[in-house]
Amino acid sequence: MTISIPKVTLEEFCKLSYIDESPAWEYINGEVIQKHMGGGKHSLLQKCAVATIDAVGSNYEAFPELRCSFDNRSVVPDVAIVAREKVPVDENGDIISTGINFAPAWVIEILSPDQSQTKVTGNILHCLKNGSELGWLIDPSERSIIVYQPNSLPIILTADGTLPVLAGMNLTLCVGEVFSWLKRR
Repeated sequence: MTISIPKVTLEEFCKLSYIDESPAWEYINGEVIQKHMGGGKHSLLQKCAVATIDAVGSNYEAFPELRCSFDNRSVVPDVAIVAREKVPVDENGDIISTGINFAPAWVIEILSPDQSQTKVTGNILHCLKNGSELGWLIDPSERSIIVYQPNSLPIILTADGTLPVLAGMNLTLCVGEVFSWLKRR
């Protein structure tokens, strides 16, 4: 959903009181846009991605719905993976609640029904342009994952395709494993 408000800057957008309501609002190309509500498949894939990435005990931490504001955009990826040493903290050592002001090392988006693949892809490409090393676009309806990496064409992986992860992560996943998270246990 796009709302009609007077043009605002990124700084002004970040001060709006409602931007972190559920679903969150994003600032893209000067527009204020509310994210789509994901639903059950989306939520389960998001939850399992965060748990799986955090379970490997690497130098990275996975965050669901972390606001990332940089280069005149403020986006809320479904999962943002950030190097632990880059997670901003306050004087008490608590994570700063406003999110991060840089591109996460790895961004994962999960396509929701009726969501624009172009807008989601645009957010991933924006992150890559600004320092992200990896992007995944998970499409539950197609049971495929498009992988984006800097300086290379995207690749579409299905079934037993092995997914790239960040260097130094002891994690091996194939597309089929990701979609097996949707099965009732």
